[in-house]
Amino acid sequence: MFPSSTEAVMDTSDGGQIWGRSPTDRSRPYETTSDGAAYFPPASFHQSFDKGSSSSSHDTFLPRGSTDEFDPSFRLGRTNASLFASTSDSPSLRGPGGTPKLRRTPGFAGASGGTHPARTPLTDHTATSCSSATASSGASVLVAVVEGRGLARGEIGMACLNLKCPELILSQFSDTGTYAKVITKIHILVPLEILMPDTASEKGKRTKLFSLITENFPVPMQKMSHEQNTRLINTVYCAPRHMIDAFLLQVNVQQYLHFVLLFFCQGVSFTAIQRKYFNEKKGLEYIQQLCAPEYVTVLMEVQAKYYCLAAAAALLKYLEFIQNSVYAGKSLKVSFRGSEQTAMIDSTSAANLELVVNNRDHRSGHTLLGVLNHTKTPGGARRLRSNILEPLVDVDTINIRLDTIQELLRDNELFFDLKNAIARFLDIDQLLSVLVQIPKQETAQVAEAKITHIIQLKHTLDLVPRLRMALKNGNTALLKAYGASLEDNRFDMILEQIKTVINEDTTYLKGSLNLRTQKCYAVRPNINEFLDIARRAYTEIVDDIAGLVSQMKEKYSLPMRTSYSTARGFFIQMKLEGGVLPEGKLPSEFIKVTKHKNNYGFTHPDLIKMNERCDEALREIFHMSYVVICQLLSTIHEHIHCLYKLSDAVSMLDMLLSLANACIVSDYVRPEFTDTLAIKQGRHPILEQMVGQQPVSNNSFISEGSNFVIITGPNMSGKSTYLKQVALCQVMAQIGSFVPAEYASFRVADQIFTRIGVDDDFETNSSTFMLEMKEISYIIHNVSDRSLIIIDELGRGTSAEEGIGICYSVCEFLLSLKAFTLFATHFLEVCQLESLYPNAENQHMEVQHTRNGDTGGESVVYTYLLNQGCSEERHYGLRAAEMTALPPNIIQEAKVIASKVNQLLLAKHHSDPGEKRERAVYKLATRLLQTARNSRLDCDSLRMYLKGLKKQYEAELLAAGQPASIDTEEE
Repeated sequence: MFPSSTEAVMDTSDGGQIWGRSPTDRSRPYETTSDGAAYFPPASFHQSFDKGSSSSSHDTFLPRGSTDEFDPSFRLGRTNASLFASTSDSPSLRGPGGTPKLRRTPGFAGASGGTHPARTPLTDHTATSCSSATASSGASVLVAVVEGRGLARGEIGMACLNLKCPELILSQFSDTGTYAKVITKIHILVPLEILMPDTASEKGKRTKLFSLITENFPVPMQKMSHEQNTRLINTVYCAPRHMIDAFLLQVNVQQYLHFVLLFFCQGVSFTAIQRKYFNEKKGLEYIQQLCAPEYVTVLMEVQAKYYCLAAAAALLKYLEFIQNSVYAGKSLKVSFRGSEQTAMIDSTSAANLELVVNNRDHRSGHTLLGVLNHTKTPGGARRLRSNILEPLVDVDTINIRLDTIQELLRDNELFFDLKNAIARFLDIDQLLSVLVQIPKQETAQVAEAKITHIIQLKHTLDLVPRLRMALKNGNTALLKAYGASLEDNRFDMILEQIKTVINEDTTYLKGSLNLRTQKCYAVRPNINEFLDIARRAYTEIVDDIAGLVSQMKEKYSLPMRTSYSTARGFFIQMKLEGGVLPEGKLPSEFIKVTKHKNNYGFTHPDLIKMNERCDEALREIFHMSYVVICQLLSTIHEHIHCLYKLSDAVSMLDMLLSLANACIVSDYVRPEFTDTLAIKQGRHPILEQMVGQQPVSNNSFISEGSNFVIITGPNMSGKSTYLKQVALCQVMAQIGSFVPAEYASFRVADQIFTRIGVDDDFETNSSTFMLEMKEISYIIHNVSDRSLIIIDELGRGTSAEEGIGICYSVCEFLLSLKAFTLFATHFLEVCQLESLYPNAENQHMEVQHTRNGDTGGESVVYTYLLNQGCSEERHYGLRAAEMTALPPNIIQEAKVIASKVNQLLLAKHHSDPGEKRERAVYKLATRLLQTARNSRLDCDSLRMYLKGLKKQYEAELLAAGQPASIDTEEE
């Protein structure tokens, strides 16, 4: 028996940037064995290791400008190899105590060997970004995935941790043979690295899950050989210019550019880890040690979920190596998420609907996220993105959000008070992440960073009373709940403890010199005597610098002033307003001159020496301040996890304020939730925001009685836009947003599927038709009765006969379900399904014909309005062709041929009276059921509505040639 499974979902709070590397950070050292392999020594060895020795660890990439020596033997994490994996259980490949070893990359010809200092992933704002799309969605997420074996195959365990947010999210669920849930969840997370057991990736024994993941997530290295990859990476990020030139002579430039594109845009690293590290007992121990007290109830949820615990064990062990730090005990937020809490939107559907990325321009804001994103904090933006990709399915939770947005729209004072309070918060998740980590080594950079973090923590806690006061004016349940959570006295307790060590007027300021000054004088005087002496020395040096600049100013009678930048330190700046330099140039004693228009920047040999003394004094200040701050952090660590409450409140309030702001910008309405999708005068939310676009409003109605809508119409009549409009409104409603319409009612969808587009896929060698079949197969295998399905063109990639056959068979399968389906097609034959199935309904995009009085030519006017019935337009493809530069004789001949083919293949289908009568009875029955379930009308209004239904039914019977009366049996 394999463990019982609970479907789970990853609620991403994606961070912002890919890992950067700091040249001065050091990781766990390793030694080399006689076979050339490397291993990590045990912790006891690490603690006694000389800090000056070389060290190495698993790394991701090396930034330009690295000051470390070029060492091509360094093992890079973005290669498609393993960190802990070994193909043999030979003792020679393991360190003492079974410690996993690192395989080394083959050396670069002509380069010297040696060890290379490893880098620790940065968690501050200076991290290098991968791309705008990836950065905004969070390329700082690590995911561990493990699948059960034998009878448990298909049971998936996942664990993910964002390096910018100290929350470990666990998930365990059963998946189908397509592994659709796993792929979708990983796409949503946008991971930097995926960890899997080495047994899943062994040559000749690769599992289907591993193969599917590697197919869906491109590995940047797979286009070149291992040796080329090693040379290329080291050359691009470490080597001097002459080595780059030498390398480009050996490697094809197109390969080089192709690699760089993949590396910066979409590459995901895969790391194989020995199966023994996926240990559920170790995973449970980790969670017991690291889980914050507020979230300890998660242990009851996961203690029998062996696979997610195994994934957590491997992930946390791996993080200890690459981060060169450990998380403080009782500091992590650990949560278990189930798939039943959110709707699933697969990655293809998310791309088709342009939920977070515009298909034409990835930098464009013309997406649903761009429309709704008015957030002021990084946490709010991450939460909004996560909700758009995984909408809620719990109606009560959605309505609580809608109540809050409605109150914010009605109470302007509450709206602006909350908005002003939220806007000043920093990234609390990122701050928490660095505060709960304990570095294994102390460096000047670590010391300076810790001072910055404590200043940011003080700044954050100073804002809590203002937010608490703003929430007191809220009346809805959500605002009251968040107000109560902020009444926690630990916020005040931590702030008071900080104020005993940190100056009360110290605050987080932007600007390099301002922040440097704040860090220098953050710790109160008289706490550390040596710190006070170092600060006095620093002050004297700064005064000497100011005095030197004043002397130069008087000596040369030039408007000089002291400036500061992180790169140059203190330097001299001068702006000449129409003045002329003596002898047309600066005096020779000024060096390193830069000029921009009338602005000059330069320095002086004496000033350079003073800068060196200044930096020396600062290092002393930061080191001694760090000692004091570490003592402070040790006292507040046990209370610091109350900031999880604050982070949750700030991100949720920021998201709701953003959604309310979107309602102010556009005219949105509050949606209702019933068993019917009914939208009056709905509009496309993205088109509405685009300059010069005024989308036409359309009505939508889908119910259990008419759950399959066939939409026809000419090219460019607006079918695709309408389909996307309905899906986008559905997503907006389920995240708790108002929607662009006059009235809107929705049935909660547990899955949203789309099949849009007719492009070939060169990477998988799939034709247009093959892609259509893959996407339809995915829908058919995963659809449920509560799904929303959008299909725009099916069967167009093959012959007309086969295309019509595929359309009919797929439509008949979907007609047997209760899922809501919108099916747009050019095959008018499909419209005959309306006479065969009572739950099928034909609609079409209306067009108008106008005739030019002078030339007598006919033209088509697109109204973009949706009407009942099947399209009567024929040969509208030829009308579109007439708008191009094709010669008239070709168009005319095409019309003649099309007319002949049409006469042979198409015959008008007439429904017999019996079918029409059955359809009328079916519609009446379903409408009566909907009325019984959802009606909130009073008795008189309900009586009038039922009379209207009776008249409509009698009219349909008359149209079918039947007696227009309702007998007792039918009633």
